[in-house]
Amino acid sequence: MLNEQVCIDSGKRPFPCDVCTKTFSHRSHLIRHQRIHSSEHPYSCDVCTKAFRDQRSMKIHQQRIHSGERPYSCCVCNKAFRHQNDLIRHQRIHSGERPYSCEVCNKAFGQQSHLMIHKRIHSGERPYSCFVCKKAFIHQSDLIRHQGIHSDERPYCCDVCNKAYSYRLGLIRHQRIHSGEHPYFCDVCKKACRQQSDLIIHQRTHSGERPYSCDVCNKAFSQRSDLNRHQRVHSGDRPYSCGVCSKTFSQHSHLMIHQRIHSGDYPYLCDICNKAFRYKRSMKIHQQHVHGTEHPYSHDMLNYTFVPQSSDETSVPS
Repeated sequence: MLNEQVCIDSGKRPFPCDVCTKTFSHRSHLIRHQRIHSSEHPYSCDVCTKAFRDQRSMKIHQQRIHSGERPYSCCVCNKAFRHQNDLIRHQRIHSGERPYSCEVCNKAFGQQSHLMIHKRIHSGERPYSCFVCKKAFIHQSDLIRHQGIHSDERPYCCDVCNKAYSYRLGLIRHQRIHSGEHPYFCDVCKKACRQQSDLIIHQRTHSGERPYSCDVCNKAFSQRSDLNRHQRVHSGDRPYSCGVCSKTFSQHSHLMIHQRIHSGDYPYLCDICNKAFRYKRSMKIHQQHVHGTEHPYSHDMLNYTFVPQSSDETSVPS
């Protein structure tokens, strides 16, 4: 013990690992380190039998997992964590810090694991394969979602509304609808988003980034779904069909609007005279012309051709 204390005081590290040549000032530290190479896990939790390399890790596990203790709390949103490293990663959501950068495209990330996953876009690596159809994926979560196609099993059930999901992440995202949790914050305008993917899309409103380009006319879009809808202009594809009259539409929202003709649904009420309208734009035109309320036409409204169906209605977009 005295000799080891002398090593500490002198800065000497006389105990080398014979596998990786890393050196240590204590023999006990070397023994702990060597378990990395041997995969030895001699300490077992007496509650769940999970095994650990060192006694300290086992005690932290027992204290935090089985007691529910979360001693590290975010000073911004009060969310609590079991481990300090988890808190540090979480705080980057609020600070906007992105210390990990891709050397290919310079895109930056708040977590190193996210950078490693991103690099697969450039390398083409798809390490997660479906055992049924052999389709490969960049993200494990995408594989889990995909596997729901092959199985009707939905083991993850919401305890509020009983909606069921085939993968756990889907349930976690869904539960935020009930809790109102919006854990992802924009570092420019502080808007809060329910999902990280929503935040990424929102941030493009500030950056002007439009990563999805039409290969026919080169028009660019901030969302892939917008590009998919746009491409139907060129292809003439109209995949949404009315079950009553068989009329087809290029967008699902246009089909929903059209179906009000058959259902007789008039969901928009004028807040002045309570007159009901099938379309929101019809209500706004009514309010402007009849009540003198100013509702300037938006760019989207000017893109429609208004064909009167009756004295108070206009045509559905085709």
